[in-house]
Amino acid sequence: MVSGFCNFLKNFIRNFNLYSCMNNRIAVMDLGTNTFHLLIAEVENSTAREVYHTQEPVKLGEGGINKGFIQPEAFVRGINAMLHFAGHIKANNAATVKCIATSMLRNAANGAQFIDEVKAQTGIQIELIDGQQEAAYIYEGVKASGCLPDDNSLIMDIGGGSIEFILCTDEQILWKQSFEIGAARMMDKFHREDPITPECINELHQYLEQTLPDLFSAVAQNPVGKLIGSAGAFETFAEVIELENRRIFDIKQTHSYDFDLRDFIDTTDIIIRSNYQERSQMKGVIPLRVDMIVVASLITRFVMDKLRISNVGMSTYSLKEGVLAGMIT
Repeated sequence: MVSGFCNFLKNFIRNFNLYSCMNNRIAVMDLGTNTFHLLIAEVENSTAREVYHTQEPVKLGEGGINKGFIQPEAFVRGINAMLHFAGHIKANNAATVKCIATSMLRNAANGAQFIDEVKAQTGIQIELIDGQQEAAYIYEGVKASGCLPDDNSLIMDIGGGSIEFILCTDEQILWKQSFEIGAARMMDKFHREDPITPECINELHQYLEQTLPDLFSAVAQNPVGKLIGSAGAFETFAEVIELENRRIFDIKQTHSYDFDLRDFIDTTDIIIRSNYQERSQMKGVIPLRVDMIVVASLITRFVMDKLRISNVGMSTYSLKEGVLAGMIT
């Protein structure tokens, strides 16, 4: 009798602890213009441990990025991705859910319709944030990776719809701004031929000169020693370089990375000169980035040259990790 009660008590405690643990799980979603991300983490004593992470190449801006409208095919892809995410959230027993949407959804004429449809079909409430809040989350994410040096750095997050620049130290943000010059927008405007032509590159450079004077001014007042790319294209640059050099490298096990400048220049030169078929065969270039990696390379190199930055690093942490950090502190 006592033995039976003890076994019951042990099972009860084990199941209770498991239930309590699972109810400390947080799901964070980042709905970008190109990719939807889902991160589920288990939180204990203000520390988060990744339980599940997935992403879907939704390409929400395809065909409509500069028209301000989510095309029907992209709309359906987005809804299907959210249905998949809802299933993963339920399967992993996440008790707290936060879903953030950025450039494409905040600018699309039918963005509100998409948000309503997601709510109706999944119960997930999407929170639309502006570029300033997006930049703040990105800073917190990069900071959490532990890659920020003591002196001034410039974080650069290349999204499909927008690019966020954050001038900062490891202690604070000195200046931040979001620009609607994401890779999908710039590809639609300037990458009209493949390989991209010198004329198109020149047009892109002129456009960036006209668009980024606030960035130039901020850095002139607060010179930076390092450019830190936030995930996305910078992960691709790192993977291409490491695989080309035949080194063992797992991006999933990497929080931060410092580029060799010569490797970075050589790799981005090759990408810029390549055509679609050549890029699709490059080890380290995932299908989602075969198109946009050219423009991402050009914008990064323009910023480096304009601001005379030769020290470049990368953080695999970005917006979703920044959102998570804010939820557990």
